[in-house]
Amino acid sequence: VQLQASGGGLVQAGESLRLSCKASGLAFSLNVMRWYRQAPGKEREMVASAGATPTTRYADSVKGRFTISRDDAEKIVYLQMNTLKPEDTGIYYCYAWSLGGEFWGKGTLVTVSS
Repeated sequence: VQLQASGGGLVQAGESLRLSCKASGLAFSLNVMRWYRQAPGKEREMVASAGATPTTRYADSVKGRFTISRDDAEKIVYLQMNTLKPEDTGIYYCYAWSLGGEFWGKGTLVTVSS
């Protein structure tokens, strides 16, 4: 199983980024797909979740700014991040869960300057 995240970068506050995570080696449509992030000196936290049924959940800190979506045919999960803030800075990880196990991607760095 591989989860390859991409799309991170350096942006200014107020700008947008879209992260992508391409999955391989798993039954993508059966997995809950999530984005986590880890800011410097902080614990990893869940940012957004998209279930196998069309349900989504978000951390309170990103509600109204971030949108998670998934393309089951292409096995890709996206995270659209708008109105970015410096506190959104961190490494963003793609995560997949099903009854068959859980898997983590290597992460992509997002840096938001003020």
